[in-house]
Amino acid sequence: MANLYIEYEYWFAAFQLVFAMLGMGATLTTSDFKGVLREPRAVTIGTLMQLLLVPIIALLFIKVVGLTAIGISAGVAIGLALIAAIPGGTISNIFTFMARGNTPLSISITGLTTLICLISTPLILSFLVAQHLPDHFSMPTQKVVTDIGLTLLLPLAIGMLILHNTAKHARWISKWSIRASLFGIVLIVAGSASAGRLDIAAFGGLNVLLVAAFILTMTLLGWLTPRLLGLSSPDRTAIEMEVIVRNVNLAILIKASMFPAAIASNNAIGDMVMFTVLLYGGLQVILAVLVVSLRRRTTGQPAAA
Repeated sequence: MANLYIEYEYWFAAFQLVFAMLGMGATLTTSDFKGVLREPRAVTIGTLMQLLLVPIIALLFIKVVGLTAIGISAGVAIGLALIAAIPGGTISNIFTFMARGNTPLSISITGLTTLICLISTPLILSFLVAQHLPDHFSMPTQKVVTDIGLTLLLPLAIGMLILHNTAKHARWISKWSIRASLFGIVLIVAGSASAGRLDIAAFGGLNVLLVAAFILTMTLLGWLTPRLLGLSSPDRTAIEMEVIVRNVNLAILIKASMFPAAIASNNAIGDMVMFTVLLYGGLQVILAVLVVSLRRRTTGQPAAA
């Protein structure tokens, strides 16, 4: 399993991302994006928080920790930058619904930031991690853009076409596509673990605390900013989930493109990047579940339509 995973890491990542986006697309129609016109203020705030606030938080963590005696490893810095550079995913929409937030708003922000990430992800990534990349390393911007187009936007569009043309089969396709994606994540975790790439001792307790502090800061600002801007409770919940829950599937794929496991010289940094991304992915689910529990206790109204 270890050798197979190392040789085909990129394709494991592509498999799970394609099916995740196909499953998401099979639940979306063009009318879901009308929220951009229907609620321009909330959509604009949520989108700007994704594109500006989250990268600024990552930049502060990378810079501030880098200036301390502890320092920050290149792999963790790149991992945090990856998390900040990617959009939210379909799971944020599900958590928003469960937390009785504004689900159409969540879908609109997810869809918009997913489209924009074709340009924003390589730009944010280059800006945040240029100084942490190895001297011999060249940011594969064109490959990142191609990967986003082929494994994120294309399957999303195909899923939407399936829903539009064969609505009676779309739900089944979406359900099994999401299951296939989750199976892909299990394979990635199992493959990384069997190859010795998920070593918590090597990652270090301080780095675990750093990633935890990063997501807690994002959660706090995701909760506070919409409140200060006077948005309604359902809108605040939707934006909070969009800030917390990132498309970790895309982060794993980009990591595989930047630091292929089959190239031994990539392992030291690539393993730290992978652990950072997977750790964040686990923590975001825990925090999202806590937010859902809190929101369902504090509100009795039905989920936003």
